[in-house]
Amino acid sequence: MSERPRVLVARQVFPETVERLSQHFELSVNTHDEAWDKAELIRRLQGHQGAFTTGSERIDEEVLAACPELKVVANMAVGYNNFDMDAFDRHGVQATNAPGVLTDTTADFGFALLMATARRIAESEHFLRRGEWQRWRYDMFVGGEVHGSTLGILGMGRIGQGIARRGAFGFGMNVIYHNRSRLDAQTEAECRAQYVSKDELLRSADHLVLVLPYSPESHHAIGAAELAAMKPTATLVNIARGGIVDDAALAAALRAGRIAAAGLDVFEGEPRVHPDLLTVPNVVLTPHIASATVGTRRAMADLAADNLIAFLTQGQAVTPINRLVGRQSHGDE
Repeated sequence: MSERPRVLVARQVFPETVERLSQHFELSVNTHDEAWDKAELIRRLQGHQGAFTTGSERIDEEVLAACPELKVVANMAVGYNNFDMDAFDRHGVQATNAPGVLTDTTADFGFALLMATARRIAESEHFLRRGEWQRWRYDMFVGGEVHGSTLGILGMGRIGQGIARRGAFGFGMNVIYHNRSRLDAQTEAECRAQYVSKDELLRSADHLVLVLPYSPESHHAIGAAELAAMKPTATLVNIARGGIVDDAALAAALRAGRIAAAGLDVFEGEPRVHPDLLTVPNVVLTPHIASATVGTRRAMADLAADNLIAFLTQGQAVTPINRLVGRQSHGDE
């Protein structure tokens, strides 16, 4: 009987997931959910053929070069900007992600964050909790309309399409979008969405939602110039990835009233948050929880486990990011 493959579970995860993996592999589990630095991650990966990761673990050239036995890394996330894909290809290591299973949950949260931002829910709750609510005023925390307004979406993959449908069919919003490539006519009709240039998107949206993947090309896709092009009454919501927005420029724009408000679930350098964002009142901040329902997080963990089991026992991952012969297209955000 051959020796079972060894797999490192780099962060704490559902006990049922660990139990399932243990039926196939010899496991090393980060039971204390420690945040390992690169040197510790490399040390822990020695002698392992597989790794179960989250977006917190950076797997790059240095890690892969130091871990020659590693064959597959399964990310419990749809995004994979924590992976250096060129390094994965150079070392012949399979990378996988968890697309599809979090689409509706993330779209729900994106719309919830849009609503909270437009209607100033967090700002007004803080006001109430501080004991400052003494009387009603006609202009107390007036916000922007959502129903019937123009919803702009930058990045129109599965999650973007889900947000478009919620806006168009649930709130009668006029939906416009910009994407690297235009959707086919049938999908546009199903989403009631109109393709526009990025300049037109910035200029026309009352509420702009970012759902594009992070890449070097999308780094600071929303910076000072883009914020200046938006309506002063507009809101901005980022549920995509940190780094797509220049957080310092956004904080300055919010403080100066160049846009009305923002809602952010992701940040540059998270879990650190730019200190200026913590001092402006017109921003809703959440700690990267758009996919955080029990059912969805279980589905993400199950898919990551499926990928490890399939690759290490059958030689073929369920949702590969890179194809070691022929490259698969980029996963959807």
